[in-house]
Amino acid sequence: MALSRSHRREDVNFWPGFVDALSTMLIGIVFLLSVFVLGQFFLSQEISGKDTVLDRLNRQLSELTDLLALERAAGKDAKDSLALLQSTLTTEQAERSRIQGMLDSVNGNAPAQLAESQKALEAEKQLSARAQATVELVNQQILAMRRQLAALEEAIGAAEAKDKEAQTRIAELGSRLNVALAQRVQELARYRSDFFGRLRQVLGTRPDIRVVGDRFVFQSEVFFDAGQAVLKPEGRAELDKLGTIIADLGREMPPDLPWILRVDGHTDNRPIRSAQFPSNWNLSTARAVAVVEYLITKGIPADRIAATGFGEFQPLDVANNDEAWRRNRRIEFKITER
Repeated sequence: MALSRSHRREDVNFWPGFVDALSTMLIGIVFLLSVFVLGQFFLSQEISGKDTVLDRLNRQLSELTDLLALERAAGKDAKDSLALLQSTLTTEQAERSRIQGMLDSVNGNAPAQLAESQKALEAEKQLSARAQATVELVNQQILAMRRQLAALEEAIGAAEAKDKEAQTRIAELGSRLNVALAQRVQELARYRSDFFGRLRQVLGTRPDIRVVGDRFVFQSEVFFDAGQAVLKPEGRAELDKLGTIIADLGREMPPDLPWILRVDGHTDNRPIRSAQFPSNWNLSTARAVAVVEYLITKGIPADRIAATGFGEFQPLDVANNDEAWRRNRRIEFKITER
């Protein structure tokens, strides 16, 4: 019996009490946490309000600092203005003192200055009188010059009248001269035509002799070998014919007719640089001179003939081939005026 009771006492259940104690402790912890959270919330609100107040105070402090700087700048400007005014006042006082001194000096020296002014006035009057006399003299000279100009104008008018008369006479003489020159030109043209006609009859129709405008053109090969300026025998024969015709024609022309036979030498454009002929100028001129000198021996007066060298600069054919070069190597004869 006693064992069964002790065993029944040992089987008492403590768990519900433990659970109740644990629940009570948990509720207490939750309450403390809630109180802590609320305390933190109110503390953060309080801190936030203080930060706002602190920012506002900082802004007010900055504004006060700026106002203080402006006041200092204004004070400095005021000091500078005051210093400038003081300097100006000092200058004005010095200027006033100087002017006062000048006035005192003028008041003391007025009689002497008045005397000097009178002397200067007298000197000015004397100068004015001399200037007046000079002006009178200049006026007289101007009148004399005007009379001389009038005389010159009359002389110029007479000279212009004579000049007009002379111009009229010159115009008449020029007209007569033009008429005479035209007659001479016509006369020379007639003799030139006669010269061409006779020369055609004597020379016939040869391919190496042709008429180009108002000139007879002989190929250089008729008179000269290549690169030479010595007349060939057959060339001299042709010149004998030509010289006879020109000599006869010259005897028929009036002595006062200003005709001249011009002999022109031409080459092709191929350069020549020999010891005797450094350039085509030399070769063309030497050939023209050789023809002229030979024709003079045939009775053509030396004052009625002239030699001219053109080199390669007056071509009949601008091509660069054998035929063009052959045509451009030529001796031309032209009866023209001096």
